[in-house]
Amino acid sequence: MTARVWEGKTRNEHSETYTEIIEERDIPNYRKTDGLIKLTFLKRSDNEFTYFKLLTFWTDMDSIKKFTGPNLEEAVAYNEDEKYLVDFPGNIMHYEVFAE
Repeated sequence: MTARVWEGKTRNEHSETYTEIIEERDIPNYRKTDGLIKLTFLKRSDNEFTYFKLLTFWTDMDSIKKFTGPNLEEAVAYNEDEKYLVDFPGNIMHYEVFAE
């Protein structure tokens, strides 16, 4: 199993809007991809920013490609994201899951 980790942040005034975008657009897009095992979205805020972390778990790297296309290291980004995310498009890391 492979874990894919994405991190991004918004200014606090965009936190709720971006949360709604994740719930309405991103989560359904992940869930319809064959090979996705589970996903977890996390967020926290400080005085200026809201930080988002997405953990997705996949059967293998080939299943991730079904979602990302050929470049696994690039974040899957939508035009609307640029309006809300600071440090667009975010970071992507992959990890082998060796224990649960």
